[in-house]
Amino acid sequence: MRQRLFKVSFGAFLAIMILGCSMKYMAGHVKVANNVSGRDLPVYSVDTEEKRAALTFDAAWGNESTQKLLDILAKHNVHATFFMTGGWVEKYPDDVKKILAAGHDLGNHSENHRNMSQLSETEQEAEIMNVHDKVKKLTGYDMQLFRAPYGDYNNTVIQTVEKCGYHAIQWDVDSLDWKDYGEQNIIDTILENKSLRNGSIILCHNGAKYTADALEKIITGLQEKGYELVPVSRLIYQEDYHMDASGRQIKN
Repeated sequence: MRQRLFKVSFGAFLAIMILGCSMKYMAGHVKVANNVSGRDLPVYSVDTEEKRAALTFDAAWGNESTQKLLDILAKHNVHATFFMTGGWVEKYPDDVKKILAAGHDLGNHSENHRNMSQLSETEQEAEIMNVHDKVKKLTGYDMQLFRAPYGDYNNTVIQTVEKCGYHAIQWDVDSLDWKDYGEQNIIDTILENKSLRNGSIILCHNGAKYTADALEKIITGLQEKGYELVPVSRLIYQEDYHMDASGRQIKN
């Protein structure tokens, strides 16, 4: 009888433990779920009723226009996100400090601007954390936003990004400013973009030839459309979200 009770009790205990672990597992996946049909996705845009969008600048080469970009952003009281490579941080430490002092997000764009999906997990982690440590030492700021060079990622990359304590950020509106088609082309590409909507993340580059010339009209054009421009950290959901197949982040 005592043996039978032990078997029942042990069975009940085991069932409770399994249920508890399952509930914890489910809760974690309900809380934050980046996986859609077997693919781990970065954030391309955010589902929100608020008319908000985020301007972002990748900083990997060149620095001629950074101060002009900062001046225009300050003039319009707009805060953006700058994704920086390790090389850029090393070359322009004073500008890294200026960007942060102006209230903008500092984002991680990898150490060497390599195709992340072609690297081992150890190499991926080094690409992320080397830049993180440089910025932390320079400014005391802990970056939490990562954009993969060339927008190149796979499941392993996204998992490594999350392991390093980061949110993987992509974009749904590409300015194509790097093609150097001219100021008006950049303005039109953004303002007339079919993907532009609430929660859009807009990709620009601080080193592109005409971006600084176009920025003021981009800002005023977006504001005329009713958009509040915010840094990525104020746009994305930090927890309690899931993704749709397009990488749009949706609040649970």
